[in-house]
Amino acid sequence: MTFSLVARCADTGMFGVAISSSSPAVAARCAYARAGVGAVASQNITDPTLGPLALDLMAQGLSAPEAMAEVQARAAFIEYRQVLAVDAMGRTAIHSGPKALGIWTQAQADNVASGGNLLANDSVPQAIVDGFLGATGHIGDRLIAAMREGLAAGGEAGPVHSAGMMIVDKVSWPVADLRCDWTEACPIEAIATAWEVYKPQLAAYVQRALDPREAPSYGVPGDE
Repeated sequence: MTFSLVARCADTGMFGVAISSSSPAVAARCAYARAGVGAVASQNITDPTLGPLALDLMAQGLSAPEAMAEVQARAAFIEYRQVLAVDAMGRTAIHSGPKALGIWTQAQADNVASGGNLLANDSVPQAIVDGFLGATGHIGDRLIAAMREGLAAGGEAGPVHSAGMMIVDKVSWPVADLRCDWTEACPIEAIATAWEVYKPQLAAYVQRALDPREAPSYGVPGDE
């Protein structure tokens, strides 16, 4: 009931995750990323411990494939899980358990991996990978483009209701963490709209955290 991608920008070293599902609040329990380390999506009958575990393993120096092998060895009920990872060198790894739901499949390349379950067809993850690789600009723009391609390829077998996009870059917190936890409209387009608003302000929010004395004004009444 989910399709997603994890990705690394080869130019900036930023990591991102984008995900959508028919379930509510999918990004709250499935999307994980850590600056300088990697990004992980843990989905399909989700075990939220697997994302942090994979990131911890990559932070210790394991590659994405090595970390995924360790996750497979340690995790309970791994046959029900689907986990995607990308590491700081752009290496990718995917685990799709044989008890993943419905039509499930995966696709990967350098710097990007995609997977899904309960899909409309088995072409969706490859469309997402191709969409990311074919897009240009900020990693956020490329994540949105990739998810739109996945939706255009068929997406989930039924309507999606939630989506999210997380981006990390240098600092210890996500520089963008945008979510649509439930809508009867298109949650991917809701995230795209939020990104259009947030993207021009992203650097200012980081600067306010690091040193508000050097930050731009807030642009609200009473702010001078």
